[in-house]
Amino acid sequence: MLQTEFPFTLPLGYVDGEGNLHREGIMRLATAYDEIAPLKDPRVQANPGYLLIILLSRVITRLDGVEYINPKLIESLFAGDLAYLQDLYQRVNQQGHNRLAVTCPHCEGGFEVEVNSPGEA
Repeated sequence: MLQTEFPFTLPLGYVDGEGNLHREGIMRLATAYDEIAPLKDPRVQANPGYLLIILLSRVITRLDGVEYINPKLIESLFAGDLAYLQDLYQRVNQQGHNRLAVTCPHCEGGFEVEVNSPGEA
C-alpha cells in the first residue's frame, strides 16, 4: 500500500503568538497541482524563493495544536525547521518514503533506516 502521509517532528518547533511550542506534524505527498498552482501566486512570481513557503503550506496537513496551516505560519518557522521540511518534502515526493539506503561499515551489508529529525529517537 502506498504511504501518502508522513509524520514529522520539527527540530526546533513553531512558537505561536501565545508562546506555545508545536513540533509534531503530518506532511502528505504532493500532487501535480500542488506544485503547479503556486506558480500563479504573485508572491512566487515576485520572488521564486517563496515557492517553498506556498508549497509547504499546501502539503503540511497537521501541526499539533494549530488549527490552520498557511503561508504566514510557514514564514514564521525557524530556518532550521524550514530546511528540515524542505528535505523531508524532497525525500517523500521523490522516493515515496522517508528512508535512506545505507551500508554497514563492518559487514558491508545494505539496509534502510528511517530518517528522524534531530532529537528524535
